[in-house]
Amino acid sequence: MMVTEDPTLPAPSPKRRVLAIGGGNGPLGSCPVLAGLVLVLLMTASPVWAQTVSSRVVSGVIVTPKNELIPGVTVTARCASGEQTAITDAEGRFQVTVPPEPVQLRVEGKYIVPHERLIGMSEVSENLELQIEFRIPPVHESMVIVAPQLDPSINRRNDAVYKNTLFLRDDQVFQTLDAGINAGQHEGGGKSLEIRRFGFNLDHGGVSGGLKVLVDDVQQNQSTQGHGQGYLGQLKSLTPELVHDVDILNGPFRAEYGDFSGLGVVHIRLRESLAEQFMARIQGGSFGTIRTFLAYSPHLRKGDAFIAYERSRTDGPFVSPLRYKRDNVTGNLTWHLDEHESIGFRLNASRNDFFSSGQIPLDEVAAGRLDRFGSIDPENGGRVRTTTLGTYYRKEFGSGGLFKLDGFFTRSLLDLYSNFTFFLVDEVNGDGIQQHDSRNQEGINAQLIHPFQFLGQHAVLTAGGNFHDNHILVGLYNSVARNPIATSTKARAHVSNLAGYLQQGIDLIHGHLHVDAGLRYDWFRFDVDDKLVPSFSGVQSHSQLQPKFNVAYSPSDRLPLTFYFNYGRGISSQDARGVVREPGGPKISTTDFYQVGTSHNFSRFSLSTDVFLIDRSHEQVYIPDDGSLEFKGPSRAYGFEVKSSLRITRQLSFNGGITKVTNAYYRGTRPRVYVDRAPHVVANTALTLTGWRGFTGSLRYRHASNYRLDGEDPGIRASGHDVLDLSLTKRIRPWIDFNFAIDNLTDKTYYETQNYFESRLRPGDPVVSRIHGTPGYPIGVTAGLTFHFLGK
Repeated sequence: MMVTEDPTLPAPSPKRRVLAIGGGNGPLGSCPVLAGLVLVLLMTASPVWAQTVSSRVVSGVIVTPKNELIPGVTVTARCASGEQTAITDAEGRFQVTVPPEPVQLRVEGKYIVPHERLIGMSEVSENLELQIEFRIPPVHESMVIVAPQLDPSINRRNDAVYKNTLFLRDDQVFQTLDAGINAGQHEGGGKSLEIRRFGFNLDHGGVSGGLKVLVDDVQQNQSTQGHGQGYLGQLKSLTPELVHDVDILNGPFRAEYGDFSGLGVVHIRLRESLAEQFMARIQGGSFGTIRTFLAYSPHLRKGDAFIAYERSRTDGPFVSPLRYKRDNVTGNLTWHLDEHESIGFRLNASRNDFFSSGQIPLDEVAAGRLDRFGSIDPENGGRVRTTTLGTYYRKEFGSGGLFKLDGFFTRSLLDLYSNFTFFLVDEVNGDGIQQHDSRNQEGINAQLIHPFQFLGQHAVLTAGGNFHDNHILVGLYNSVARNPIATSTKARAHVSNLAGYLQQGIDLIHGHLHVDAGLRYDWFRFDVDDKLVPSFSGVQSHSQLQPKFNVAYSPSDRLPLTFYFNYGRGISSQDARGVVREPGGPKISTTDFYQVGTSHNFSRFSLSTDVFLIDRSHEQVYIPDDGSLEFKGPSRAYGFEVKSSLRITRQLSFNGGITKVTNAYYRGTRPRVYVDRAPHVVANTALTLTGWRGFTGSLRYRHASNYRLDGEDPGIRASGHDVLDLSLTKRIRPWIDFNFAIDNLTDKTYYETQNYFESRLRPGDPVVSRIHGTPGYPIGVTAGLTFHFLGK
């Protein structure tokens, strides 16, 4: 008898000695009993030898047809003597050790089409690549692919940056999104952000195409708002530690999203429970900063729940203290009726008060007559109150389908105090204004996702509808020291939006070709009762179809390359006051977004490239600052994007991206008039450390180029910026973390927002056209402790 190497196992290394036992001319050939004893001793003493004879390793990676790595998938290895189970890691990898027998592998997970593969004794069992398909795309439900795979049409952010970074102000959360989004404060920390993307200035989120932002299907953009169409002030109620994941759509490519989606969608999903029953965080730092976060998440046998409280206070670096106060209460209760059916309830209540220094004249700063953090009118600022109650229902079907139904009611109040032009109009009382917005919002969303087979091909039908209703009281008042002295505009508005949509996707050529087409229909009703000018009252309505079409083609399983073409028409509604006042003007503006790109997804490196063309229709903009109307002609922007992700080691990764707008202009203008007030180059990079000797952290860099502030004069420009932020977390004990952050690590002097307009600083001063800006924060240090108790 001869015992030799099993040909299915890895070959021995050159230094490894191969021993022949029994028969032949070996030294033990004449004594079979002794040979047997030696064999037993060798198997017992040598783990390598024991593994070679008695076990084999089965390992590999789970991917989609587009070569995306899938974490959190269950891999079961079955053989005659039993089974082993493994869960894929963040890189989609798995490994199990099994006896030297034929193995049946089964891959399964939520919304995954089960996949099986038999591995015989003579087949290679290590470094396998198993390809799976989703019954429904992950973007439709709570599971999100969080591995660093890139796709030109969508970016994804998991919860790591939100639970490990020390945030203070609500605007800091937006700075983590990247994806070509440039955001800046108007008034130093309290007011809604100004959003700039793809060469367009979206004001506070709702003009020039808009950027739609949702938190758990609750739209954050407020239409017919006291300060600006699509105002994103609701985001002040968002607590970062409760963010589960974020999807960022780079255009209006999906039919489920309607109003304000022309330049993309940011969909934030909150947790349904926390990992521990008790969590607490306390942090403090520069500028009188202190913040606390407390949360309780009970362990329920048939449910998930939490209740959380956040408290933030800071004065900022300003000469006139910011006096920023924010308190948020957020809760969730999900009850699992069975393993496929759930019902839930959400609560969010928030209050926010702040003073601000406003946008200051930069020529005065340059001349040394005004501090960079000074003010002309220190009474700017505001107060916000909001409460949202929500409920949702979710049912999964045996076929892999999913039905979702949710509804919400929001009560909000905003009073915003501003003085942009100082004494330009009124040299006695000044140009201070109070903008008031009081509203009730209610909405309902329904969606059915139905996977099926068509001519042997995997297909998914998505159908749904939305209803959004707003009852609003809006007013504009002249004010002195926050006291109203005259009423400029006052109206009640009732704005309704009813929509339905279908989107059909199908996989062809064994999953290598995915074709997706959709159609959405929106109907709007604008009802205005003007309290000062009855002729400005009335009712108008409008409807709009929005087609969508997307194609993704992966030529080969062996080649990690996917080609994309995406097209979508997005819409943004106009302020009801402008629609009723000028019924012949555009009630809804449209955005036609074309994108062609590629993605390359290797095991450790991903690269995405695309070129885009954006055509905007003409637009009518109501200016709530003075009650006037502004008409914008049709415009066009085009450019390219490059995004990359590299996992250097298991603990260290790098990602970055750049969005370059090569041109943005108003069509049909001679001489050409250019789109202004938005940078043409936006870039970001991040170096991230995870789980190295208890350390987790990131070094994040963001860049915005200088940009023109006047469509006709290229010499009037805003300065760009380059900002570096550092965050670090160290696990001290299993139940306590130390958190540390330095914002603006290099102490860069920059301005978050800059605008060009006329102002008069003091009564009797000349009127000057000048650049006004809001300063970015200088270097700031924050430290804190995070406590975790009673893990689940």
